[in-house]
Amino acid sequence: MNFKYIILGLSLSTMLSMSSCKDFLDENPRTDVGEGDYYTTQAQAQENVNTLYRLGAPTFYGNANGAYQGPFASIPVMLTGYFENSYEGQEQINQYSRLLTRQQNTRIVSNRVNEIWRTAFQAINIANSAIKNIPNIAMPDDAKARLTGEAKFFRAFNYFFMVKMFGGLPLSTDQYASLDQNFFLPRSAPEEVYKVIEADLIAAVETLPDGVFNNSGRRVNKNVAAIALANVYLQQNKFAEAVPYIDIVLQSGHTLTPNTDLEENSAFNKLRTSDLLDETIYAMEFDAVINPGGSWPTYGFTAAANAIFDKYTIFERVYGPTNRFLNVYEDDDLRIKPNQYYHWSYTNPQNGRTWNGGTVAGVWAFVEEDALLNTGRSTKDRNIYRYAEALLIAAEVKARATGVAAAAGHLAEVRARASTTGETVAEITAQLQGLSVDQFVQEVWKERLRELPLEFKMWDDCLRTGMFPNISATVKGQVTFQTLVGAANGSGAIFKATDLVYPISMDELQRNPELTQNEGYQ
Repeated sequence: MNFKYIILGLSLSTMLSMSSCKDFLDENPRTDVGEGDYYTTQAQAQENVNTLYRLGAPTFYGNANGAYQGPFASIPVMLTGYFENSYEGQEQINQYSRLLTRQQNTRIVSNRVNEIWRTAFQAINIANSAIKNIPNIAMPDDAKARLTGEAKFFRAFNYFFMVKMFGGLPLSTDQYASLDQNFFLPRSAPEEVYKVIEADLIAAVETLPDGVFNNSGRRVNKNVAAIALANVYLQQNKFAEAVPYIDIVLQSGHTLTPNTDLEENSAFNKLRTSDLLDETIYAMEFDAVINPGGSWPTYGFTAAANAIFDKYTIFERVYGPTNRFLNVYEDDDLRIKPNQYYHWSYTNPQNGRTWNGGTVAGVWAFVEEDALLNTGRSTKDRNIYRYAEALLIAAEVKARATGVAAAAGHLAEVRARASTTGETVAEITAQLQGLSVDQFVQEVWKERLRELPLEFKMWDDCLRTGMFPNISATVKGQVTFQTLVGAANGSGAIFKATDLVYPISMDELQRNPELTQNEGYQ
């Protein structure tokens, strides 16, 4: 869909930075037009809600932040030590995350955190404005319900990202529309933030239309809200609560992309090249004109690729797997085969020059050949939720809620697609049925490591389970789990309790005297 950019809300930080100038500016700032002057027509409401698709949390997963820094959601994964940024000497938040030294470098880390904090709360304020004002606009009831449901989804989605990253947050469900309002909100406990998230997503599920994402104008719909809510419940270990919502998704018409062959026409190559698959439940959309995807195609290589392409000038492995992480795959797993998720060499068909990663893997899933060879413009949508993740959520929550018998088939579907030996869903299901619940759940955790590493979900799993995956450096496919605090990450750094959250933006702490810093940070 084509979005117009009309951003009427302001983030708390932006509003506060203006407050010292209030006496000097007699006229109201332009951003005060939200209530009485702007929200008068359906078109205006539509434009404001459209803004939320490309602001805050969706961009944290989808936006390539530059040639040297991947999406914001990739940064917490660095805490595991299993992924690294080859330019971390400049992008130091990656280095300090990987080495677990953020506490001694709070100001440097905060420089990046500021942008995350600012844009998320800007999106939350815009959503608050939409939720408050849209019911009062003369328009069809179904349009009111849809736009309000979308705004509630985005408010929840932004709060969900932030509560995982920072813990307790200033919690506001009202629009900041005047400098006379009290901006100085204290941090609410994570449990209170989750209550708002759950209520918003329940409302979104109840009011948004059904449909497969790519057949529904690529707008947020009932199934997007349902998988997000199941994810929210999973993050809190509310397994039984998650079951009915993940079942909505499983019955929605979304499906796993099948393999046509195990090479160029594998499911994983289709996911890499196509935006029209029924596996996509929610994605951030890109195109060549309105919203190109930036540096995504360059993230698939090391810097040596500078010599083989001419459409991009900088290549960096900003989110690259370590060889120890790649040991999470057994040899017969399709995802570890060359040119599936990862690759080690590429020959430019136009000039014959070859990039060789040697023993260092590039990320094949990020590679867009048309952009690299012809256009210099990334257009591939970036998946945030896929049906494969829905199956893995279903497997875990159903095993915990009702037992392995109801869950084994969901895990088997994901495993069978990645098999190179022809194992069927039925055969894998039968193998899994003999496991205890705890054994089965650990098999789900392993499969999440193998299936979802490029969608930035790994640290979320560490937080919610309180466990760290110890991937063997010598035995392929061998993973054990140990208590997170006290474990050594993939780079040998030892997790402390204070490593579980990022520091609150130091700029926000200066603006808002009611905020407190997370323990252990400056």
